[in-house]
Amino acid sequence: AMTEAANFAGQPMFVVGGANSAGQAAMHFSRFASQVTMLVRGSGLKNMSQYLIEQIESTKNIDVRFNTSVTEVRGEKQLESLEITNAETGASEMVEAGALFLFIGAKPHTEFLGDVVTRNGAGFVLTGVDLVSVGSKPKGWTEKRDPFMLETSVPGIFAVGDVRQGVVRRVASAVGQGGTVVSMVHQHIRNV
Repeated sequence: AMTEAANFAGQPMFVVGGANSAGQAAMHFSRFASQVTMLVRGSGLKNMSQYLIEQIESTKNIDVRFNTSVTEVRGEKQLESLEITNAETGASEMVEAGALFLFIGAKPHTEFLGDVVTRNGAGFVLTGVDLVSVGSKPKGWTEKRDPFMLETSVPGIFAVGDVRQGVVRRVASAVGQGGTVVSMVHQHIRNV
């Protein structure tokens, strides 16, 4: 989305979401857009850092609408307008829109793993220290050592990027983890 902002210069942009990623995007888009409207399904910015809330509040061309969702999108060859609806009042309005960006959370899509490696309740893969609880190793762990930082509950199986629990969900982070895991794979292979 960050690279797309310049393509919509001077147009109204909408950001769906109320956490840090949405706030950071709104701040970035405000440099290009005629107006940025954040549509937040909840009643506040509870999952956003205070410094970011203060920046948004002091940016003249950012408007935040709480309890509001997109209920319809319209356009012939590209987005032209949105219908937005307030969940508290039920009131809907059609607004002109040049761009719509969604920042509503991540889903890991790890169902295919089944019970092969340990995942949390949301499906994110546990690795490294997240697997070790109060000095005990993961169930079924066969190595004398603790799991490496990017290693799953199965020795020699590693996970990087957005599928991991508790990581910064950015391409640069995933690439860095991918580079780092190579040395861990080599360490594992040397001891097999």
